[in-house]
Amino acid sequence: MKIAVSGKGGAGKTTISALLCRALEAKGREVIAVDADSNPNLACALGVPDFEKIIPLAEMGDLIREKTGAQKGSVGAYFKMNPDVSDIPERFRHCAGRIQLLVMGSVTRGNSGCVCPEYVLIRSLISYLLLNGDQDMVIDMEAGLEHLGRGVTEKVDMLFIVVRPSKVSGITASRICKLARDININKILGIGNGIRSERDKEYVQDQVKELEFSGFFPDSDLVTDYERAGKDVFTIPEFRHNADKLIAHISETADG
Repeated sequence: MKIAVSGKGGAGKTTISALLCRALEAKGREVIAVDADSNPNLACALGVPDFEKIIPLAEMGDLIREKTGAQKGSVGAYFKMNPDVSDIPERFRHCAGRIQLLVMGSVTRGNSGCVCPEYVLIRSLISYLLLNGDQDMVIDMEAGLEHLGRGVTEKVDMLFIVVRPSKVSGITASRICKLARDININKILGIGNGIRSERDKEYVQDQVKELEFSGFFPDSDLVTDYERAGKDVFTIPEFRHNADKLIAHISETADG
């Protein structure tokens, strides 16, 4: 399974991404987790040892120069547009049980639409993993979906958009939905998060009418308590049950 998770910052997509990774791991599957957020926290959510010491690939100047032939941040310079990234997963993975994590960070294009070497490196690596990896893959992404190009989107089995019961979260979800369809991602489902009542559930569905919602996660103080204590949110029965349902839904959709 190749799963991408997006949503407005603070919607809870990193927690959802970690839950999906754990649900797949619990089924005995090998999982690659990719943190492509500009504020990478998936390592913490997965309980990776010494997560605070991890340097995102997008910030590794020596690696960027090695792979692209240009300095980090170079705009307008000549560099490789299709670097060989096949050795990067083995060299820079961080392990949490059966989950292998790659912390990429996020890079955007320059104001003029120019592409920098770190952007090319990260996008090439995500493309490589989607096209060549035989493990399950969960990508924690920002709202822009910059790293999912048209040439690889057919390999994404599902894009989940996480939505909280707020107007700005709904507006962002609608924008992500349009961006996804513009690059031919058609398997898109919503996940309601921070849901306190049936009214909240109805609100997120009404705010993003173009999305079918596959699941809802409650607004629970347990999540905050568990995260502060460094405990695995997947051990909360309701959250584990909901994550398992999402994985089952993907399997049914893929088979269909």
